Amino acid sequence: MPIRNSAKAIIVQDNRLLAIKKKDKDGYYYILPGGGQEHGENLHETLKRECMEEVNAKVEIGNLLFIREYIGKNHEHFEFDSEVHQTEYMFLCKVKEESRDIGNGIVPDEGQIDVEWLSLSELLSFRLYPQTMRTYIIDYLAGKDLPVYLGDIN
Repeated sequence: MPIRNSAKAIIVQDNRLLAIKKKDKDGYYYILPGGGQEHGENLHETLKRECMEEVNAKVEIGNLLFIREYIGKNHEHFEFDSEVHQTEYMFLCKVKEESRDIGNGIVPDEGQIDVEWLSLSELLSFRLYPQTMRTYIIDYLAGKDLPVYLGDIN
């Protein structure tokens, strides 16, 4: 299976992080909006399309904050993700003012239940994947100097 590129949005507004809500056997969990890059798209085009499809939001894309790899065979979901190798490019984004109806978009992510704003002060209590990103997001917003490339994390 080839390596897949993915663009993800880190959208923070009013001390809350926008996330996609899903559910599995262990309960609710969250992921960042975004998804796979299609042939002929640059990463910004991918992210704009994915944010409209998943969270019904037009976004203004800012700086690239983090690059994360996910090599499925190395993590807790290896039994069904062992063939997955994905590189995710995470950009700081803002929701454009004309996007007032944030919620499930026209092409929600597989298994997507809803869209929620997660309180940053409670972020560590949410099952947000990749889990390591919770601390990176909090530290970035606190002004800490962080690496861009995070390696193979979950």
